[in-house]
Amino acid sequence: MTIPLDRRTFVKTTSAAALGLSALGAGRVIGANDRIRLGVIGTGNRGCQVMAFFLKHPGVEVPALCDVSRSAAEAANARLLGGKADLCSDFRKITDRKDIDAVLIATPDHWHALQTIIACRAGKDVYCEKPLSKTIHEGRRMVEVARSTGRVVQMGTHRRSGHSYAEAAKLIASGKLGKISVTRAFDTTNMYPKGIGKAAPSDPPKDLDWEMWLGPRPSRPYQATITPFKFRWWDLYASRFSDNGVHFLDIMRWLIGDEPGPVRISALGGCFAIDDDRTTPDAMEGMFQFPSGPLTSFAQYEASGNRAMPRQAFAEFRGTQGALYVDDAGFEVLPERGGRYQDDREFRMEPITQKFSEGYTQHVRDHTGNFLDCMRSREKPHADVEIGHRSTSMALLANISLATESTLHWDPQRERITNIPEANDLLHYEYRKPWTLEDA
Repeated sequence: MTIPLDRRTFVKTTSAAALGLSALGAGRVIGANDRIRLGVIGTGNRGCQVMAFFLKHPGVEVPALCDVSRSAAEAANARLLGGKADLCSDFRKITDRKDIDAVLIATPDHWHALQTIIACRAGKDVYCEKPLSKTIHEGRRMVEVARSTGRVVQMGTHRRSGHSYAEAAKLIASGKLGKISVTRAFDTTNMYPKGIGKAAPSDPPKDLDWEMWLGPRPSRPYQATITPFKFRWWDLYASRFSDNGVHFLDIMRWLIGDEPGPVRISALGGCFAIDDDRTTPDAMEGMFQFPSGPLTSFAQYEASGNRAMPRQAFAEFRGTQGALYVDDAGFEVLPERGGRYQDDREFRMEPITQKFSEGYTQHVRDHTGNFLDCMRSREKPHADVEIGHRSTSMALLANISLATESTLHWDPQRERITNIPEANDLLHYEYRKPWTLEDA
């Protein structure tokens, strides 16, 4: 099933946005010319990147920053805001402020759900970096709370606002490529031999609130190979397959028609080459079968960085009439011709090449702009929380398949694993007190 693309706008021209008729839960009506006050939770590398794009939009100001690392918050404040923002280490001091309209969440994955839910209930719209959540149960609760509070929640999969991907989606939906039976993507790099390195437990830096960093996860000593940034290789806090993989899985799910989810998932992987402190694989492949096809696969290789496809593409879509290779700046279609037992030996279509002058910059600029537009129009954004949840769930299901050494049968409507009931225990985990998801 495909869905029309004309409901996704990629420029700020909607009449609803121009009228600015949105009434925020916090009580303020934002007009087309009103300033939007954004609080930023998480001022590391990605938080600063996205904040810088928000600041390029007219009418956006950032009055407050939150980070459990005081030095990170101070550096971001000095570099991007002239030292004028208020600083804190407890995100609730951001969400409790009545003068803040929305929050940017760029914290480790295990914090996304709690911070998003608390922000929504405080009347804030939310731009949350990917992946949406650490567990599938968290993701569904985020959707439920966003809907019940009427908040706009956008996941930071910025390629959802990319011109090249939108045009590629239109081409696939037109049927010109025939039936798509396989789509693939790879994320490759070579971290051999040192990986993230090794470090013994130690005292945390004096300006780091380590207990707040851990949040709902179990108490443990600080370790320099966990934070900053390296948490992505620790399965308690994230996983590389969900961290970067959700970008690829989201694009493949979108371009084949945004189906709710796969019905069968199988993953293999392990740490085969790198000896470091990670608890996630250095090589992993996940396969996903959708009810109407295609077979979708994503592979994460971290001990071999060479190209994995015949084209240096972000993702490949193999149709009966032609194969499409799409990336941030455009796409190429290689025509098919008849093979075994087929009579047609001529190419079944003409080759297609389409290039765009912008890539990443256009994506993040328009993705942040789309979020601001939707704050005014109250329309769903390009990477709405439900979209983010469905795409994130694919990566999280692959992690569960790997952990259980099983092929999972998934009911995407009930969001339950049907063939291994006990595997449903991995759809969530018990939070460390006093944090609780249900009462957030």
